[in-house]
Amino acid sequence: MRIRLQQLLLGLTAAALAVVGATCGSNLTQQDGKDGVAAPANIATGDELYQRYCALCHGKAGEGYAADNANALANQQFLATASDAFLRVAIVRGRVGTPMSAWGKQFGGPLTGPEVEKLIEHIRGWQTVPTRELPSARVAGDAARGQPLYDQHCASCHGPKGEGKLAPSLNNAIFHSTASDHFIRYAIADGRTGTPMPAFEKALGAQGVDDLTAHVRSLRQGGERKPPSRDVPVHKGPLVINPQGKPPKFELRDDFYVPAAQVKAALDAGARLVIADARAESDYLEAHIPGAIPLPFYAVEQYATKLPKDGTWIVAYCACPHAASGRVAHALRERGFKNAVVLDEGVLVWMQRGYPVTKPE
Repeated sequence: MRIRLQQLLLGLTAAALAVVGATCGSNLTQQDGKDGVAAPANIATGDELYQRYCALCHGKAGEGYAADNANALANQQFLATASDAFLRVAIVRGRVGTPMSAWGKQFGGPLTGPEVEKLIEHIRGWQTVPTRELPSARVAGDAARGQPLYDQHCASCHGPKGEGKLAPSLNNAIFHSTASDHFIRYAIADGRTGTPMPAFEKALGAQGVDDLTAHVRSLRQGGERKPPSRDVPVHKGPLVINPQGKPPKFELRDDFYVPAAQVKAALDAGARLVIADARAESDYLEAHIPGAIPLPFYAVEQYATKLPKDGTWIVAYCACPHAASGRVAHALRERGFKNAVVLDEGVLVWMQRGYPVTKPE
């Protein structure tokens, strides 16, 4: 299987570069993630790494859709066509603008190169079917003919512009840089058994699938994540925003969720509170709510001892919008922080509304 995987890897990489051009594709190499960092003596197993960082969204056994629209990593049709290089880039660089964080250390995440390889090995261990050899040629479809097909069959789950809704996003630049035309076509034609993604080959015919593939290709938006500056600290400044301010008067949903508009109003009014970014630090470095502190869902114990235990409101947020932030808020409440709550709509909606965020210079 290893030889076949290497052949598939080379084919997918070549196809991706042909589609997206050297400007983007050349930065997404097969070595992305093999950063030369030596494996620590006590490196965790692939399963330990997966359960710590991935299971929250992708499910404990890779079944997917445990949070938001995270795909099923153990799906056999996915594993049969996803090369190790495809998995590596997705893990290391994530998907900018989606809940999928960048987990590679060179992008601000917690995983070294050897740990990424351990994680890939664990995911690959779920594969029970032969690797499928995909053509490297481009799919000859018509994007204009594919649009009404997309609107009818795909938009309700993947979003009108491929932004993701009930299913993964299809407009992400990194996805398009690493997925070949036939990787996308195969997913459309054969679907993902055991998930909400049906097979469309019989319903649309070969030409319809080609046209739909071409339209998906036309959805690409945005750029790619850049490595953060090594000289910039992850967080600088006080833990508490407006330490001399009055506490906000939040009206919670289910005694746990606070609307984004109320948090925005509290910041504008100079209220005293803590805002905690529950995502991986790579996402925090990419963009965060002003004054927020990094408090990753997988490292609550490390940060909780630094927080004020005097009833100060602590608003945790993530992109899911409740999985990572919910884990942080629950963990804080268990440790006596009674006013730990979750930003109800999540940070992506916060950004879509034009609320302020801090981005790297």
